[in-house]
Amino acid sequence: QVRLVESGGGLVQPGGSLRLSCAASGFFFAFNDMAWYRQAPGKQRELVASVGSGNKTNYIDPVKGRFTISRDNSKKAVYLQLNSLKPEDTAVYYCNADPPLTSVRATQYWGQGTQVTVSS
Repeated sequence: QVRLVESGGGLVQPGGSLRLSCAASGFFFAFNDMAWYRQAPGKQRELVASVGSGNKTNYIDPVKGRFTISRDNSKKAVYLQLNSLKPEDTAVYYCNADPPLTSVRATQYWGQGTQVTVSS
């Protein structure tokens, strides 16, 4: 069974840092591109950063130079280092494959996410 467990979020002041972790299981982790997504209140979920099975990374423009995604295939884990945080980074952050893992009934798998709040 697919399981995605995110952790590491919290309340941080602007300019601060956090490190998010995701523990994955139930699928062939090493063969999948992995990503972090986020959903801010009232907005659609968006892909923030991805790391391929060959460790190639991609980021959306607003986080380039501030966020760093990485993966550890031996631990089936993916990480997101968030630096120089801004209030607009406030959201629930989720990890998933890229594209998101989907069941045979076309339902996407998602974990509970981890809340990141950037506020003074």
